[in-house]
Amino acid sequence: MPMRHTLLAVLVAFLWGLNFLAIRFSLDQFPPMFLAGLRFLILALPALLFIPRPKVPIRHLLGYGLGFGTLQFFGLYLGMAAGFPTGLASLVLQASAPFTVVLGALLLKEQVTARRAAGIAVAVAGLALVGVSRGSLDGWLPFLLVLLGAFGWALGNLASRKAQTDRPMALVMWMAVVPPIPLLSIAFLVEGPQEIWAALASSISVETVPAWAGLAYTVLIGTVLGSGIWVWLMRRHPAGVVAPFSMLVPVVGILAAWLVLDEVPTWLELAGGMLVVGGVIYASRRGASPVTLSGTDPATLETAEHPNRHESVSPPRYSATASPNRS
Repeated sequence: MPMRHTLLAVLVAFLWGLNFLAIRFSLDQFPPMFLAGLRFLILALPALLFIPRPKVPIRHLLGYGLGFGTLQFFGLYLGMAAGFPTGLASLVLQASAPFTVVLGALLLKEQVTARRAAGIAVAVAGLALVGVSRGSLDGWLPFLLVLLGAFGWALGNLASRKAQTDRPMALVMWMAVVPPIPLLSIAFLVEGPQEIWAALASSISVETVPAWAGLAYTVLIGTVLGSGIWVWLMRRHPAGVVAPFSMLVPVVGILAAWLVLDEVPTWLELAGGMLVVGGVIYASRRGASPVTLSGTDPATLETAEHPNRHESVSPPRYSATASPNRS
């Protein structure tokens, strides 16, 4: 990727790292499924009223909304509400990167270099260390819920890439139309109107300002700005190139939770986090020639993945002698 695109990917990682603090503040006041549904309902209303729907296939819009918007936050919010630490949630959710690389290779026939595969393997080993540590302390359910959210994010990554829209912000806003129905339906069935109303009735006070501020951050910064940039990048580069940058999110998330919430990770969790970061750094460097999981010729893949070769920002070309910036 060009340097300016790399910097944009790092900026999104920073914004999304702070997003976990915002979610924690909001979860202290609101039930998790209601909070997730409310987050997207706030975005869905202006999208329906003021933003023309982007000209993308409905199946890709639904896939993005169900993967990124619904399944990701179903798992993440339930896992955090069940007690999974804020900083570590930012780490485990980055399992979306290896999920995206594997699914991109299997479903989109994207290339996976030997270096990138090795880096992802190291990152997965780091995530496994975190899982073992938290599973022995708090049980496996919160960890598995956050991992489910990571899988949803990966599905959303692929759907947004297939959408190939030149209006990424409109796609993000219209993606938000999908999650409110399933999330709020689950909220009313499981959490119940009484619990939801009690949370809303007690939220009008000075003490609940952090909860509302957290909700505003997740809507405006985490979803609109962060996801808008992310979709823009995913349109211009293979999913396996962009997705590993998400593994930089826990650097911000863990440090912020440590400083603000006094969440101190164990040494095993820190070791796992270092492996995650080390894996993405290794995978991002220029290295070996690409290989494909499908056995398809790289030139064929390039043509299939990037049909719009007239775009002003040219997608990276793959060759044994001139590899793009790996991530």
